[in-house]
Amino acid sequence: MNHTLDITTETRTLENLEQAAETLKNADSDMIREWLSSLVPGLLGFALQVVLAFVVYVIGSRLIRLARKFLRRWLEKSEADMGVRQFLDALLKCVLYFILIVTILTLFGVTTASVVAVVGSAGLALGLALQGSLSNFAGGVLILMLKPFKVGDYIREDTHGNEGTVEEISIFYTRLMTADHNTIVIPNGMLANSSLTNITYSGIRRIHLEIGIAYEADLGLAKEVILKQAQAEICRVPEEETLVFVSELGASEVKIGLRIWVKTEEFWEAKWRLMENIKLALDACGIEIPYQKIDVQVKEAEKAD
Repeated sequence: MNHTLDITTETRTLENLEQAAETLKNADSDMIREWLSSLVPGLLGFALQVVLAFVVYVIGSRLIRLARKFLRRWLEKSEADMGVRQFLDALLKCVLYFILIVTILTLFGVTTASVVAVVGSAGLALGLALQGSLSNFAGGVLILMLKPFKVGDYIREDTHGNEGTVEEISIFYTRLMTADHNTIVIPNGMLANSSLTNITYSGIRRIHLEIGIAYEADLGLAKEVILKQAQAEICRVPEEETLVFVSELGASEVKIGLRIWVKTEEFWEAKWRLMENIKLALDACGIEIPYQKIDVQVKEAEKAD
């Protein structure tokens, strides 16, 4: 009898456990379904925000391009300097893209006041971290205001000897193109705070040559030949004086100096042509241009008797 009661008790216990497991299983399924159901609106809302942010970005990018295009046309009509055009265009691009990013962030629940607060609180850290960039920005503003050079000028930065034609004056840097088509990028802060030489600031440029002749040569004839070649130079600026003079009495030659003004854009072509023509003309007149010579004397050793 006791054995039968034990079996009945165990059977009821097993049934109770199975019912509890089934109840728990159903409860878990209901909780999961409810949790997933609660996620669906959030996921749909987030997906909608992403799509809307993408649409805003595409439309905003096109509006920024239109705004930049309008600004460039307005600056062209107002005949603004090319450097000013490039600088303002880059500045407008940065400002408008910043506004676009803030607008997109607001779509995800970030308020404009929060963005301003974050930017304000991080201002000191950004200022310290970007002090070089801020200095370059200020340098770009000074370059555009004071105009020590403009796009198209050939400049030489005296501190490091970098030189080339100014291709672009951007917000933070100036880009130069060298004679052999290498690109040099120089921070605006360096150009604004150091000395530089603007070789093409004026429309004309002076060629200075020194030609050596032998002491035995006819000095007057040599000066006449050099002056004649200088006056025949097609790039010479006739309004400017051409000078031919004795610049130095050297150890083995008399140096004749020549100063002639030519158009800036024709400087190198005129200089190379002038040097060649002077050499040929002096040779035709029999005027020697000295060069280094080494005289070697060989003494025969005396023969022993």
